[in-house]
Amino acid sequence: MAGQPPECRDHGPGHAEMYAPGHHRWVLSEPDIPFDLPVLYEDEAIIVVDKPHFLATMPRGMWYRQTALMRLRERYNDPRIVPAHRLDRPTAGVLVFVRDPAARGAYQLVFQNRRARKVYECLAPVRVPQQPHTGTVTRLTVPRPFPLERRSHIVKTRGVLCAQEIPGVVNAVTRIERAELDRTASARAGEPIARYVLHPQTGKTHQLRVHMNALGLPILGDDFYPRIEQRAYDDFSQPLELVARVLEFRDPLTGEPRRFVSRVPLGAAISRM
Repeated sequence: MAGQPPECRDHGPGHAEMYAPGHHRWVLSEPDIPFDLPVLYEDEAIIVVDKPHFLATMPRGMWYRQTALMRLRERYNDPRIVPAHRLDRPTAGVLVFVRDPAARGAYQLVFQNRRARKVYECLAPVRVPQQPHTGTVTRLTVPRPFPLERRSHIVKTRGVLCAQEIPGVVNAVTRIERAELDRTASARAGEPIARYVLHPQTGKTHQLRVHMNALGLPILGDDFYPRIEQRAYDDFSQPLELVARVLEFRDPLTGEPRRFVSRVPLGAAISRM
């Protein structure tokens, strides 16, 4: 991509796609991800887990057994389990898997058609939001800086690690609220750090990370934005402080409202430092 820093290029496989059983590279060795995968809910159709940071949703590149999908298949001895949607490897939180093959399409359409409500939380600096070079920032309770709505056009090129905002028709929308100050994170960072509540209206790759960074509020622990940071693949000391906290949708099989809440804490790694 023109203007894309060379260090952003991904020399490994392209972006993750929905995993098809029986189609993968053989992985001879991979590091252990030393975090549990708690189950929040399960029934005959779905399994809802609380994915930890660093654990990929499904096999990609060097990660095969150390992924949420393969852990669940091994735990339940069921190769039919598939993800209904996905979370990026650095992001923790609520993740839904489908165990009934007949129900796969129904649950996957809930997410593809944006019928699920998602709420994320993150830790980021307390600063006056800057005006990005493209897109719009709208204050929703003028004159207060928050909540605000960020709208832009995000592109993610295959084989390139970083997503970009460029001029174009809006395809990414996020409502952002600033919550309370995190005193522990603030003391460690040497500047005020707060919890932010993020409401994505769309689902572009890296959307929340890109939107926060464009406002001059990069999420703590982000090794892509505003710049690439080289870290060892087995360095688990600096998680991305971003959690998919709440997931709500109407069950496509029963019509019942579903609501799941992640228990992954923000700033746990910071408090251990």
